[in-house]
Amino acid sequence: MMAATAFDDAMLAAVTVGPAEMDAEAALVAAAAAGDAGAFEQLYRTHASRVYGLCVRLVNGDRAKAEQYAQDAFVRAWENLKSFRGSAKFSTWLHRLTVNVVLGEHRLLKRWVSFEDLPEESGPPVELTTVHPQARVGDRMDLERALARLPKGARAVLILHDVEGYRHEEISELTGIAVGTSKAQLHRARKLMKELLQ
Repeated sequence: MMAATAFDDAMLAAVTVGPAEMDAEAALVAAAAAGDAGAFEQLYRTHASRVYGLCVRLVNGDRAKAEQYAQDAFVRAWENLKSFRGSAKFSTWLHRLTVNVVLGEHRLLKRWVSFEDLPEESGPPVELTTVHPQARVGDRMDLERALARLPKGARAVLILHDVEGYRHEEISELTGIAVGTSKAQLHRARKLMKELLQ
């Protein structure tokens, strides 16, 4: 079972980063890409908890696996830092790299769930982003249990889209599934979440 703090991290609103912070981070990235281990350590300290939280959610709360994946993601980041072009924020690049590590670098998810045996639901989908970080611990734990019960593929799409904010086109690129499949998985996952939370 995932601790409430992992979910809290995912639900916190994105912090607006000012130009000075962006310039400082760009300088750290450039220094790290040039081989400065101290600069990379600062980047690690800034992003480690968020990368670990993403890994925890993608591996259904298995903290040992999440730790290994987070370490692997930072090793991969160090090895590939020279390929970071700066066209997106470093955190976006690092998140995509992390998702690739967890889901299997550039490989298709081979077993996407079939929802054919699940009962159909009516009504609007459940949005994960509507749960406030200050919600009661019991409510957050119920949500985490429901997430844990989702099949792997559906959970991945739901987390990537509703928690991490990726668009369907980005999910398609990360996982190798079609955009339509991503949309269908998200729709079905939301319906299943609503059923599990009732």
